[in-house]
Amino acid sequence: MDYGLTPELEQFRKEVREFVETHTPDVPVKAGVRSADDAEELAALKEWTRTLFEAGYIGADWPERYGGAGAAHSPEKDVVVGEELARGRAPAAVQGAGLLVAHALIDFGTEEQREKYLPGIRSGELVFCQLFSEPGSGSDLASLRTKAVPADGGGFTVTGQKVWTTNGHWADYGYLLARTNPEAPKHRGISAFLVDMRAPGVDVRPLREMTGTSDFNEIFLDDVPVGHDSLIGDLDNGWLIANSSLAHERSAVASAAVRLRQDVDALKDLARRTIRHGRPAIEDGAVQERIGELQASVEALSALVYANIGRWSRSAERPHDAAMAKLMFSEIGVETARFALELAGEDGILVEGDPAVVDRGRWQDEFLYARAYTIAGGTSEIMRNMIAERGLGLPR
Repeated sequence: MDYGLTPELEQFRKEVREFVETHTPDVPVKAGVRSADDAEELAALKEWTRTLFEAGYIGADWPERYGGAGAAHSPEKDVVVGEELARGRAPAAVQGAGLLVAHALIDFGTEEQREKYLPGIRSGELVFCQLFSEPGSGSDLASLRTKAVPADGGGFTVTGQKVWTTNGHWADYGYLLARTNPEAPKHRGISAFLVDMRAPGVDVRPLREMTGTSDFNEIFLDDVPVGHDSLIGDLDNGWLIANSSLAHERSAVASAAVRLRQDVDALKDLARRTIRHGRPAIEDGAVQERIGELQASVEALSALVYANIGRWSRSAERPHDAAMAKLMFSEIGVETARFALELAGEDGILVEGDPAVVDRGRWQDEFLYARAYTIAGGTSEIMRNMIAERGLGLPR
């Protein structure tokens, strides 16, 4: 579909596409947001991160003095890069959380913090993880209970538990939210910190997921010392800092829409190769109707994403825009993977490593991971509440 991109942006898209085709590392593509399987793969992802930064395809929204594009940057270019990385099935940079940290430091940090951490983020050498979610404090993040109290010798002591931490077992530093003022309203008593993941008292425990991998971790923090120079911005201002840094990641759904379109195309191919009642399943009217519904939903999501980007660039973004897009892509992903396994029939129960596995385990992996997207970044139930209350003006 034509979403009105300028010839300049289409030329930029061509450049990015050629770059991705030439430089994408040989790393297995997996569903969702995943960690490196081993140290060798981690090294490849670090190098890929450095390559993307050097090319100006990530970090372009940083100020020029820190290596960004300055006035030459546009949100639309970020979207194009995200789409082309998805189209080329390139792995994500290892610096997902690092990009959040970078924006927090650029907007709220000290010059000393920027000089210490930003070069390592750009080079891919410093790996970060996000220490926000807790047991019982996921969608309602402001109810977090991890606490940071002033230490006798200066700085803070942090105690608590975090969970669903991608790259926690590889990370050098964590981007932490902790409660520093228990007497304040819950949104106003939180501060943001950088935590050395090798500091005494940090216990990282990988979680084995139903995908068979351990991409997430739970992190236990037991009297962890954190220097005052690791506080980002002002004390008790962590809620604003976290939301500000997360707002820079609005192009992610655009790349998700591209991946969903690829999934629908792969679904068509699977239907052509699957025989039902002596003929290809793609010839079955019910199969055609279901695939058509999924394809229409993906195109509707793409149109919504570009409408959101237009409002974003005009500073006219609505509070429910992101919730609508997030809800759509996570629910479409579940239904696409579910239908693929239904088409595969009895082979759909096989998993990676079985001799007759369908499409080398792609659909099994997609199906097992897809449900996570209906929880991560805000559950579908929370997204529907945001749309109802903020978009439609319905009562709580």
